[in-house]
Amino acid sequence: MGKDNEGKALSTYKIEELMESSGVKFGTSGARGLAVQMTDSVCYAYTVAFIQHLESTNNIANDSVVAIAGDLRPSTPRICAAVAKAVEDRGYTPVFCGYIPSPAVAYYGLLKKAPSVMVTGSHIPDDRNGIKYNTPLGEIMKSDEEGIRAQKVLVNDGLCNEEGFFVEVYELTEVDKRADELFVKRYTDFFGKQALSGLRLGVYEHSCVGRDVMKKIYEELGAKVHGLGRSEVFIPVDTEAIRPEDVELAKAWASENSFDAILSADGDCDRPLISDERGHWLRGDVAGILCAKFLNADAVATPVSCNTAVELCESFSDVKRTRIGSPYVIACMKEASQSGAKMVVGYEANGGFLTNSDFTQDGKTLDALPTRDAVILHIALLAMAKEKECKVSELVEELPTRFTASNRLKEFPTEKSKAKLTEFYSGNFSEDANAIEASFGHLSGKVTSIDNTDGVRISFDSGEIIHLRPSGNAPELRCYNEADSEERAVELNELCIELMSHWR
Repeated sequence: MGKDNEGKALSTYKIEELMESSGVKFGTSGARGLAVQMTDSVCYAYTVAFIQHLESTNNIANDSVVAIAGDLRPSTPRICAAVAKAVEDRGYTPVFCGYIPSPAVAYYGLLKKAPSVMVTGSHIPDDRNGIKYNTPLGEIMKSDEEGIRAQKVLVNDGLCNEEGFFVEVYELTEVDKRADELFVKRYTDFFGKQALSGLRLGVYEHSCVGRDVMKKIYEELGAKVHGLGRSEVFIPVDTEAIRPEDVELAKAWASENSFDAILSADGDCDRPLISDERGHWLRGDVAGILCAKFLNADAVATPVSCNTAVELCESFSDVKRTRIGSPYVIACMKEASQSGAKMVVGYEANGGFLTNSDFTQDGKTLDALPTRDAVILHIALLAMAKEKECKVSELVEELPTRFTASNRLKEFPTEKSKAKLTEFYSGNFSEDANAIEASFGHLSGKVTSIDNTDGVRISFDSGEIIHLRPSGNAPELRCYNEADSEERAVELNELCIELMSHWR
């Protein structure tokens, strides 16, 4: 307890302790928690800690602005206001960019050499939310997370009530539209007005914050675009575990409208969805391979959970596997660039695509954007299909026939997941293989290898893969599967989820 220069009482928040007491913790990328736990005081304290960390690492200028944006969840405006108040109280200028995609506000920050903050819970239900912090150089890395955790923050006791909400309302009324405009310009200037001409596209809008931006970009690139399924109620679209109703919607829309593709994304528009002409959603780790091929990548960084067709297609000089999460992919991309690779990209199983190198074509340059983006993947696959004069489904058919499926058990505590997985990885291969085969041997056969890069990824003599991993940002146990046919991958995933449901 202390006082500031005006004699106001101050309380000290130790961020490491606040993460435990509030329930709002850092996950795979940024802070996540229940919206009711993400009180104004918690979000304010975390943002002050983020800025203090930037100050301690000389990553923020004295006169810097901090760009702020959010998704369409009900709790997002309040959290954006708490973030802006923290920025202002710390002596910097908050610039509210409105409700726009995560990659749009990150891109704006990179151009302005300024920090940026995105308030979003991504694909998870709207009873939860989150905050993604970006330094002027891009996404926070794990070292930045440690720096934020280590901060101690002084907060005016009169700022919030006992429940942790502001005593006086702090409103964000003025929206700076430059971030939105620059994001559109990024793609329209590079690809040109004829890039998607002649294509008939559906955009599944749901509650994606980028629904209008995506439509504008694709229309300016020459496509005929039709909005579909717009919702004013938040819909948690997870591009790794697509809802059955979204599978059926896409098939119906494709059948009724003769689209070349249907495009969509998750809540904050950094994880893409793209269907073929039949309304069949592509897996993100398959679409990522195609996008990397379009960009003529020589080095690819991708998490251990992704489809092995990336190696089997033999299109890339170097493929590196990482832990799951964009910070690990970004770190791996940086290493590849430092080692001399010319076109370095990364992608995740959710489809989010990252570039660590500038892409040059016909004398134009598309700047690197080392954060997850949905738009570049959409455009790349459509432009590739147009260039080859083929359908999106035919692009997929050119790849090795390896198929993946994934799903998750909800409300499965992280600690319980970790404890269960220790039964399958002790370091003694013979003992671990016996334990795995006792649970999964009747599904896939004998264990040939076990990888604990992130969770437990098991390869079997059948050629099938079962990968179990606790989610990094929600109380969920995820299961990824790979097989030689789509039907078998889906079947295997369903069988695994059913078996795992008995672990509760």
